Amino acid sequence: MPKAIAIRKIDGKPGKVYYPLDLIDLPEPQPKDNEVVVKITAAALNHRDHFLRQHLYPGVTFGVPLLADGTGVVVSTGSSSAAQKWKGKKVVINPGSGWKDDADGPESPKGYAILGGTKMNPLGTLGEYVTIDAGELEETPRHLSSVEAAALPLTGLTAWRAVMTKSGQAKPGRNILITGIGGGVALMALLFAVAAGANVYVTSGSEEKLKKAKALGAKGGVSYKEDGWDKKLLAQLPSDRKMLDAIIDGAGGDIVDKGMRMLRAGGVIVSYGMTISPKMPFVMGAVLKNLELRGSTMGSRKEFADMVRFVENKHLKPVVSRTVSGLDNFDGINSLFEDMKNGKQFGKLVVEVAKENEVSKL
Repeated sequence: MPKAIAIRKIDGKPGKVYYPLDLIDLPEPQPKDNEVVVKITAAALNHRDHFLRQHLYPGVTFGVPLLADGTGVVVSTGSSSAAQKWKGKKVVINPGSGWKDDADGPESPKGYAILGGTKMNPLGTLGEYVTIDAGELEETPRHLSSVEAAALPLTGLTAWRAVMTKSGQAKPGRNILITGIGGGVALMALLFAVAAGANVYVTSGSEEKLKKAKALGAKGGVSYKEDGWDKKLLAQLPSDRKMLDAIIDGAGGDIVDKGMRMLRAGGVIVSYGMTISPKMPFVMGAVLKNLELRGSTMGSRKEFADMVRFVENKHLKPVVSRTVSGLDNFDGINSLFEDMKNGKQFGKLVVEVAKENEVSKL
């Protein structure tokens, strides 16, 4: 029977428990008319997977494969022509369902259901196979390896919507700040904004990460651990445009207060997460400056297609921090979770499930 990795239930309170990984058996794939079976070659972690193991994410369940990011090869299909056209193709999987093309948000009354480890969606990518509707696939950009392709879906989609849809500032000459560089979403946001021609600046608590970000195209950066880092950042902006147009933020905290000092009148803060705290103040100074705070999470099926096409056209490569191989390599997979827990990663953490060249021969 096909294998996958889920979490195993043990006693413990949310935030105190840490669920162990569990190798589970799945039924043999039997695709319906419009479904395909994807032989997974690689899958990647996101912060939600770390939160799931701590029971700090909605809908935690057991027996559902972990992870939302995945790539592989279509090895069998249902009877429809829409499914059969995918046979033998290398694909990336849309990391959620329930959102087709509405620019405002998911159309489904049940909301958006991300793959991996919850009651909301029975599928996950950390396994040998995924059986999924053919409409949820895009062809893997030809310049990407399977490890790089696995690093793309969820963070790429989240960053795409935040930068390209919500900020409205991904244009030549605009100044964009991306906070907390090193995580997957922030790095994809950097790549997208640079490719769109914007002047991109970053923050990090690590000088090494700042240097790596500049190598990827950032114009400058500052350590958020330094007092007055906002003033130091403003000093780096071009002489003909001395304020920021947008901030792409996943931390929260005092970013509105900082943004009030750094953004031009009418500037935009796009928030795709709040890792510091689930609340953050919106100060009166931001109101008087006509600043906009725009929430952004994941993205539509249309945005996923647009994002993958942009990555191919611009030959962008997701940044991979570290890779381990094998579903049975629990020590290696747990070490990726430790990297995430300790904030050591610069880029995505990937599990190579099967060798790409071996799958291509099936």
